This record gives sequence, structure tokens and C-alpha cells, in this order.
Amino acid sequence: MTAPRTARPAPAAGHAPPAAAPPVVAPAAASPAVAPPAVASPAVGAPVAAPVGTPPETVPRRPSLGPLGAMVRAGVAAVFPRDPLLRNGHLLAISSLVSAGLGSVFWVLATHWYDDEVVGVSYSALSMTLLLASIGQLNLSDFLVRFVPSAGHHTRRLILVCYTVSAVVSAVVAMGFLLLVPVVAPGLGFLLTPVTAACFVAATAGYAVFVMQDGALTAVRRPGWVVGENVIFACVKIGLLGMGAALALFSGILLSWVGALAVALVVANFVLLRRAVPAHAREATEARRPARALRYAAADYAGSLFRMAAYTVVPLMVLNNLGADQSAYFSLAWIVGYVLYLVARNLGSSLVVEAVSNPERLVEHTVRMLRHTGLLLGTAVALVVLLAPRILSFFGPEYAEHGTTLLRLLALSALPNIVVSLAIDVWRARRRLRWAVGVQIVMCVLVLGLTKLLLPTLGIAGAGVAWLVTMCLLAAPLLVWRARWLTNGSGRSS
Repeated sequence: MTAPRTARPAPAAGHAPPAAAPPVVAPAAASPAVAPPAVASPAVGAPVAAPVGTPPETVPRRPSLGPLGAMVRAGVAAVFPRDPLLRNGHLLAISSLVSAGLGSVFWVLATHWYDDEVVGVSYSALSMTLLLASIGQLNLSDFLVRFVPSAGHHTRRLILVCYTVSAVVSAVVAMGFLLLVPVVAPGLGFLLTPVTAACFVAATAGYAVFVMQDGALTAVRRPGWVVGENVIFACVKIGLLGMGAALALFSGILLSWVGALAVALVVANFVLLRRAVPAHAREATEARRPARALRYAAADYAGSLFRMAAYTVVPLMVLNNLGADQSAYFSLAWIVGYVLYLVARNLGSSLVVEAVSNPERLVEHTVRMLRHTGLLLGTAVALVVLLAPRILSFFGPEYAEHGTTLLRLLALSALPNIVVSLAIDVWRARRRLRWAVGVQIVMCVLVLGLTKLLLPTLGIAGAGVAWLVTMCLLAAPLLVWRARWLTNGSGRSS
């Protein structure tokens, strides 16, 4: 923002300009050669720019906020830097933290307002909703992050096609699961009533679109609305949760999710399709249809399935091998530790967007993101390792007693995961998906194999050791041979 100009003061009485000075005649049109340059907005406490010749005592100063103000400005600049690569990444990371924090509030209130049985079956139903939506959305969220930045005027159609495909597939997957409930999940029999079944299918399809609109907003450089939609979703969800409790609805938890999803989808897609997409299309210098899009989407989806299997199968292995109590201790430690993985993944999404827009700066952006993420997550990991008992004691002393070692191991594994996650994002940006899929297959095999081997001897801490060893084994060769993947080349593979 250019600083406001200060009018030249009138001459004081008795100090008229010299008679020999000729009058200055303004030209009819300002010449670009003599136009004053734009002046950057000064920092707080710095003098406001004024025309040459203005006496110093007449130049206004912005009020200084003192040392505290300087500290606040430095903190804001660190969290929201001007560089879009880091700024967008920070906003996406904040979105994950806000979502995790408000989600915890939701479940804490649910445990106070609803019976334990209702909370238990509702949590299982919503967990299945998230799993089915992850399968049904075909990883098209990452597809949009990769191709929307260069889509130009094709952006709206690309987003709507992905929405339609994902919603239809997710709804079909949800209906197929309902047919199998009596066999595979008899405890979820309450989902088979007409109203609840419809809500379950709608929640699955809606959540798939909800995840994809995050990718679309990220791709058009509107990550602030990713934070906004998650806040809207969480707040409406909590409000409807209270209404359901007041009406003593058995399905109040599930209905609160469906209602909150509907509100968040309407608000976020109004911003996305009516404002962000048209602005993105106007700013695009070129528009390209995704070449070989189906091959890319299929390969990327295959890789995401292996990564998702590593995330979702381990809790089932803990349940089957160690029982429900140990599964509860594992689940809460995993929820906290997984946030660190999400931060790296969100920062990587910002990298993909900038790499597609400026492929010649891919190496530069990746190195900066690697250093920045390492510093950011290094601090977070140190805090989690130090405060692990206190974090888990919030859920109860037994969780701190049994889950502290596991949480510390998961937090430490988040550091080598930075390298693995960024390498996958670089391959996605360059469309070298054979390597990306291969790394995710190896990750899945190592995590599941080591977990099965270590659970009987180490308990739930064995799963933490499995994640830490796997990430170190993957990150070490990627760092040693980084020149083979950290390049600006544009080679493609399906």
C-alpha cells in the first residue's frame, strides 16, 4: 500500500519565494519518465513518505507500538510471510490444527451430552464415513491441487466434474457398505433405518466433496477459506450437537455432521465458484487441459490407497492383537501424532501449487520448504516429546500412563516423514508417479510388517517403533541420493 502523500505546506508570512524563480507549469500529461515511483508502506514508527522539500517537522509519523508491538509484528510475519509458498502452507497447516482442536471439543461435549453407547456407535459410524469418503473421492483433491493452477478457464468445469464423480462413487460405496452392515458391522445396525441410512449416504458423499473443495481452494490460492470452512463446519456441528442432545435424538451426533457439512459446502463453494474461480481464470496467462489425466489420477489414487492403508490398518491390528483398552490408548496418541504428519502434507500441497505455476523454481522452492518445515516441525516435535504426558493426561491419567512412549515415537517419526512427504509431492508435481507410488507401497509394507512383528513384544509402543524405523529407512536414501529426485526436469511417467 502506497503511503499517503502530504500536501506541500504554504510559505510562511514574510518568506515568499524569490522573485527570480520562474513559475512551474504542470504538463498536460504526466510522462512515465518523471512519474514518482511507488512507495512501499513503511513499518510502524517510520516516517510517512512526503514530497521532496517538505520540512522534516511537518512529516507525520505513525505511532510506535514499542517493543511489544515489534514482537507482535515479528510473530505475524513469521506465521504469515509474504511469500505465497510459505504463507499458503502456513494457512493450510493452521487449518489442520484448528480442525483437530475444534474436533476434540466436539467429542468432549458429545461425551458429556450423550450416553457412552451413543457416542461409541456414532464414533464408529463417522469413522466409517470418513474411510468410505476417502475411498470414494478417488484422491481427486490432490488431482485438483496438481492441475487447477494451470487450468485457466477450464477450472470451473474441472472442479465440477471431479465433484460429481467423487460424490457419485462415494454414495455408491456407502450404499454398498449399508448392505453389508448385518454381516461386517452388526453393531451399526441403527444405520439401517431409512432416515439414518439417508443421512449416512449423504454424509459420505458430502464429506468427499468437502475434502475436494479444500484441494480446489488451495489450488486457486485461497487457503484462508480452507481455514474458514473448517471453522464454520466445526462451529455449526457443535451447535447442532447441542440441539440434538436437547431433543434426545439417538442419531443427534450423525445428524449434526450432516447439517454442518451442508452449511460448510454451501458457503465455501459460493466463495470458490462465484469469486475465486473467476478471479483465477482472469489471472491465468494460459489455460491447459490436463494431458493423460485419467492415467495420472489412477496412479495417484493407487499410491494414496497404500498410504491410507498404512494409516488405517494399524489401529485395527492393535485392536485385534491387544484388545479394546490398548486400542483406545493407541487411538488418542495416534490422533495427536498424526497432526504432525498433516502439517507436512499441507505444506507440501502449497509446494505443488507453486511448482506447477513456476516449474523452473521447483528445486529452490523444495529446498526452502524442506528447511522451513524442518524448523517448524522440529520445534513442534520437541514440545510434543517434552509434554507428551501432560497432553495425554487431558483424556485421563491412564492414557498418559500407557500412551506416552507411543506418542513420543510417533512425534519423532514426523521428522523423517518431512523428507518422504516432500519427495512424493515433487514427483507429483513432475508427474513422475512411478516413484511416488513405489515409495508409498514400501511405506505400507514396512509399517504393517514391523507393526505385526513388534506388537506382541513391545505392546502399542511397537507401532510407534514401526513408524519411526520405516520413515528413517525411507528418508535416508532420499537424502543421500536427493539429486536424483530433486531436479527441475519435466520427465513424465504414468
